[in-house]
Amino acid sequence: MTHNYTVRSVIILLTCLYIGGCATTPQISYQRDVHPIFVNKCIACHRPPNGEGYKRSGLDLESYETLMEGSIYGPAIVPGNSRKSPLNMLVEGRAGNLSDEMEIRHTPITDHEIETLHLWVEQGARNN
Repeated sequence: MTHNYTVRSVIILLTCLYIGGCATTPQISYQRDVHPIFVNKCIACHRPPNGEGYKRSGLDLESYETLMEGSIYGPAIVPGNSRKSPLNMLVEGRAGNLSDEMEIRHTPITDHEIETLHLWVEQGARNN
């Protein structure tokens, strides 16, 4: 009986690993996880009409809808692809002087917040 339980457990484990069903990556929610980051770190500068970041880029971070409208330079988010999403490039420090300028002017974004934004975009940047 113990032998069957062990074999069954190994089969379940291997199946989970094969199909990725046992991954512990958290499901990121825009409302619960992402929007609070914007409220605490970004909206003061990216709020129309007088936010400095808004005036320079046209990026409004007050809501999911305005975020997804992007900036005067184009989309801020490429759902499913954080490597190509300008927002991720900026907060991860991959946008050169622009990233440095944002960090100097404001409270730096934490590694946890960067990872949350990364996962949210990779998971499709849904309005959930």
